[in-house]
Amino acid sequence: MSLRKFVAFIHPRIAVVLHDLVMAVLAWWLAKLFRYALVPDDLVNFRLLELPIVLLVQGLIFRWTGLYKSVWRFASLPDLWNIARAAVVGVFCIGVALFLYDRLDGVPRSTLAIYPVLLSVLLGGPRLAYRYWKDSRRDLLQNQSVKRVLIVGADRAGEVLSRDLHRDSRYRVVGFIDDKPSLRGANINGQPILGQLNQLPDVARQTAVDMLLIALPGASTTEMRRVVALCDATDLPYRTVPRLEDVVAGRAQFNEIKEVAIEDLLGRDAVELDWTSIRETLSGRRVLITGGGGSIGAELCRQVARLGAQALTVVDQSEYNLYRIGQELRADFPELIFDGILASCCDPAAMRKAFVDLQPQVVFHAAAYKHVPMLQGQLRAGFANNAVGTRVVADAACAVGVECFVLISTDKAVNPTSVMGACKRVAEIYCQNLNAHTDTRFMTVRFGNVLDSAGSVVPLFRRQIRAGGPVTVTHPEVSRYFMTIPEACQLILQTASLGQGGEIFALDMGEPVKIRDLAEQMIRLAGKKPNSEIPIVYTGLRSGEKLFEELFHPLENYSATTHTKIFLAQHREVSWELLQSLLNKAAEAVTAFDEEELRRCVSSLLPSFRWSEAAQPDNVVSIRRANPEISE
Repeated sequence: MSLRKFVAFIHPRIAVVLHDLVMAVLAWWLAKLFRYALVPDDLVNFRLLELPIVLLVQGLIFRWTGLYKSVWRFASLPDLWNIARAAVVGVFCIGVALFLYDRLDGVPRSTLAIYPVLLSVLLGGPRLAYRYWKDSRRDLLQNQSVKRVLIVGADRAGEVLSRDLHRDSRYRVVGFIDDKPSLRGANINGQPILGQLNQLPDVARQTAVDMLLIALPGASTTEMRRVVALCDATDLPYRTVPRLEDVVAGRAQFNEIKEVAIEDLLGRDAVELDWTSIRETLSGRRVLITGGGGSIGAELCRQVARLGAQALTVVDQSEYNLYRIGQELRADFPELIFDGILASCCDPAAMRKAFVDLQPQVVFHAAAYKHVPMLQGQLRAGFANNAVGTRVVADAACAVGVECFVLISTDKAVNPTSVMGACKRVAEIYCQNLNAHTDTRFMTVRFGNVLDSAGSVVPLFRRQIRAGGPVTVTHPEVSRYFMTIPEACQLILQTASLGQGGEIFALDMGEPVKIRDLAEQMIRLAGKKPNSEIPIVYTGLRSGEKLFEELFHPLENYSATTHTKIFLAQHREVSWELLQSLLNKAAEAVTAFDEEELRRCVSSLLPSFRWSEAAQPDNVVSIRRANPEISE
């Protein structure tokens, strides 16, 4: 380092040290001056080594308290407290040193009381004045690169966000918008409450802001949609802070600014689950999860580990997925006994060995192929993985006496019109009927599309929007049920504690969402205008796709459970001997790659299934009908 750079580096710190030492001498001199001013008969006098002792002792105390580690530019209450502490400790040490020097000769005791007060003022005043000057100078030098920000929400999150932005030279908060009547006319951190939510477009225009920041982490989905619609009306960019559940789960930080995600608008209000029974089911247990490296499986692993499972075994045929989830679990849950098995669920030998060696007590079967159009021409692959693989894992679970087996299924298994749905329906039939022939409790859980899961429509739309379009939608009226990955996994965990065996569980997923509306909202969230800046192209329904999805078959006798948001369907019995015979034939057809025979077996298992292009089912059943309290 050159001499010039060295001097430039140390100069500000030397100036601060010299300033504080001068202020210490000045405070001592003023303290004695004030004392003698009150008693004019006496004369102010200083002993030979009095001021050097004050300088030496107080300087050492300044260093000991770490006063020079703080930066004047950001002087705040903790710095003032540190100054007061240094002054009080300093005067005590100075008194002891002067007493040892000359028994405090010429130093009135009242001086020791006045000195720390004066020193605190002389040290703290310049620091606060410097910070005020820098902040004022920053405001005066503002230019077009500084964004004027309006914060939507004046609760705790808005106040914290305002304080954080005050330290960031890129933003200037001009005020808040909030609906609370008690906040009308109030100020937060010096910034006014400018109006209510319905006044947002007008306030944004009047204040000439450049950006909107939504600070409503506890807002419901309905409230969030309303706020975003108002933000859209301003044609201004907007950001938000994370939801409370994401902060609690450790997926985000409280004051982090992020783009509004589609999950914020399509997710539903949090469902209250019976965490006590879930924890009792999993805590201290040995759990095995197939497909544990996928989108659903990985989140399931995290929640199972968080709930205190003793041991977790993950089976996955993707080497990278297994490596990734293994690294994450070992880092976040070092006390968890983790085993990763690189194998296919269709491998009976591998599954038997895994179950015999590790003796799991609870099994979540998440491994499956799920891409509907791809599997339309891949019957053998779809049946082998989704149906035969389920049978292999289920039989291995029965052989070692697993207590609970949860099959993760899909709404596409109801009145299936696709190969994927048909294969999952066969898996459901096997597990439901196997329940009567074993002590293991077999349950099935169904849900709709999972937002942002691998291969889902959300990542596809995001890539298409990033590329400038077009965004491809199959049909203007096609709709789907949606839920978030964490919510789907919580439902899966709840079924493990709720089911007695043989049931199909599904969550009240609210109203289905039109894929066209999803595409338009994602385009708007990206700051673009649907159809003008980013075109939407309709490509037609693909083979195996429905216009509307169902969650229950009309003959499944669905009913409410003890949980207001979870419903169940009783299984439809099939002759066990016939089922075993057809599955054996189907497995042989898979081995022989005889798709014609395999097609006949599936048709025998699912007489209503048609090998034709997808069509809208005649009878669309809404899950709301499962609740007798909801009128038609």
